[in-house]
Amino acid sequence: MTTTSPGALRRVLPLLVTGAYAAVVAAHLVAQVTGPGALRTWTQVVAMPLLALVLGVLVRAPRGRLVRWVLLGLGLSWLGDTAPKLAGEQSFLVMVAFFLLAQVAYVVAFWPARRRSVALRGSRAWPLPLSAYLLVLALLLVWCVPGAGALLVPVVAYGVVLVTMAVLSTGIHPLTALGGALFVLSDGLIALDAFADWYALSWHGLAVMSTYLAAQTLLVAGVIAVADRDRASSQ
Repeated sequence: MTTTSPGALRRVLPLLVTGAYAAVVAAHLVAQVTGPGALRTWTQVVAMPLLALVLGVLVRAPRGRLVRWVLLGLGLSWLGDTAPKLAGEQSFLVMVAFFLLAQVAYVVAFWPARRRSVALRGSRAWPLPLSAYLLVLALLLVWCVPGAGALLVPVVAYGVVLVTMAVLSTGIHPLTALGGALFVLSDGLIALDAFADWYALSWHGLAVMSTYLAAQTLLVAGVIAVADRDRASSQ
């Protein structure tokens, strides 16, 4: 009887978990187009745990502060994906609450790199990216605040924390910077759908989930790249 050596398992496991995550993402996006509700639900429920597993497998222990806080953000994102399905009429508020906490976790994760972000990396050299984020935040608030009603405070708080996360993500790695931008796009579409009367997009679900999954994937990919770089430099 043949046995798998620990070394072989360590080589194969990253491929297995990455492949499983890619398959779940593909199945979810197909379900967004073709419509099986159960498939959409369950692939969304398992996506973030699989992505966290990808991060945990590809970044070996001991894992640094950045990785630990991003893992927490992925866990809170999973709760944001999952808990609203059990919350009934309060589902939107529950989703906002968990994703607000997830964004706070990402802000804490990226905060040590703030001086390399577009917020502090020399205002003369980087005025356009920072100005673009501030403009996007202002537009989202103008469009969404009138329809927010009792959710005004959490909506404004979420918008500020979300854009802060995206700005800070530019200090980590180009992949995290792109992930942060896509997160703003994805959550901006959700906000417009919830609060802007003029917004109508026939493929709204596909647009939201494709940008959301891409955003989370890119955040993790950037963190993995940084961890690999730091490990190589320490050797």
